[in-house]
Amino acid sequence: MTAQLQDLFSFLRFASISTDSRHAKDVRDCASWLQQKLLSMGLSAEMHETARHPVVVARNEHRADRKTVLIYGHYDVQPVDPLELWQSNPFEPEIREGKIWARGATDNKGQMLAHVLGVEKTLREQAFLPVNLIFLFEGEEEIGSPHLAPFLEQHREKLHCDVIAVSDTGMVAAGVPTMGYGLRGIACAEVTLRGPKSDLHSGIFGGAVANPITALARLVASLHDDKGRIQISGFYDDVRALEAWESEMWRQIPGVAEADYLRSTGSPAVFGEEGYSSAERIWARPTAELNGIGGGYQGEGSKTVLPAKAFAKFSFRLVPDQDPQDILEKVSRHFREHCPPGVHCEIEIGHDGKPYLADPHSADGKAAQRALQKAFGREAVLIREGGSIPIIQSFREILGADTLLLGLALPDCRIHAPNENFPVENFETGILLNQFLLDELANA
Repeated sequence: MTAQLQDLFSFLRFASISTDSRHAKDVRDCASWLQQKLLSMGLSAEMHETARHPVVVARNEHRADRKTVLIYGHYDVQPVDPLELWQSNPFEPEIREGKIWARGATDNKGQMLAHVLGVEKTLREQAFLPVNLIFLFEGEEEIGSPHLAPFLEQHREKLHCDVIAVSDTGMVAAGVPTMGYGLRGIACAEVTLRGPKSDLHSGIFGGAVANPITALARLVASLHDDKGRIQISGFYDDVRALEAWESEMWRQIPGVAEADYLRSTGSPAVFGEEGYSSAERIWARPTAELNGIGGGYQGEGSKTVLPAKAFAKFSFRLVPDQDPQDILEKVSRHFREHCPPGVHCEIEIGHDGKPYLADPHSADGKAAQRALQKAFGREAVLIREGGSIPIIQSFREILGADTLLLGLALPDCRIHAPNENFPVENFETGILLNQFLLDELANA
């Protein structure tokens, strides 16, 4: 095993699950490991405290005549549940079939460490970097980065940069270099419907009082019509129309046909808002999704109970120029207006983030595309990302810099799911990409 893979394996062994307080020490230990790695490369590196998990910042010696590039990543990971579906220990990485299998392998430890090791390789080979570099790594991305924006405000001058690079996104297909120039925003909410004061016998009381699960099913069904269009009043009011050049470009991108989505997801059929391709639905249209639902008896066999409550968790992916707060107000109004009689409706607002859109044809955008072409040996394709990285828009608003989204994840990498994986080839190519990227940006 190469020294670079050994570093990645050490990084992946930390169970840095940011949402679970039981893993707070693992998160801190992971941040400390990362700081020591950066120090060993000859960079200055500091671990900054926040109200929850640390931020790690590193830099080389800056000179006034060089461009400043900030590279962002996150060292926290998602929970591993359900553990029984993993083929191997999620925090004991393995290589099988040319892939690294572990939680965080793709999201985001493998991708961000490729940049770290690219810088290490350049320093070892050349003893200097062609740009002023800032590494900014956080431990709270998987819980919405609640403390990073205040950190940016507090350290605005020290984090001033000309451009930002992030590898926390995806490629459309294996071997196809992909640059993202947009991200969907997000708004989350949870609804709880309460009926009787306790669970009831469904024979004695069924038909006399409302069943919260039945009411919840009706409420969930009210979100869409049969053609996949969202039925929340005013939901589409501020949606920016897709540009003609984008639609034409995306039709020619490999790996995003309906057959490709069916193959990568295992779904029996595609479905979504009528009148748009699957790629357009993911990259440029908003969604309303049910992420979790519960209530009543969940065990084996039957229990004839009429439950006291039911709940559902929702996320809404947003596009330019939708505002998360405006959408959450409209969502809350819809839930209250469509709540069936006989239950009380409680709405809890979750985290949110704004959508992001940049010009892929800027000087820095073209430099990034040249770097991708050098690293992968073919021309890069341009996409918007369906996922959300809420802090990216905050970077623009606070630091005044645009972000280059240079994804290394494949469609079947299973981020946020059991058996997350990252191709060894992509990890090694990511190291080269960093070297090409810093050179190209220095001259852009």
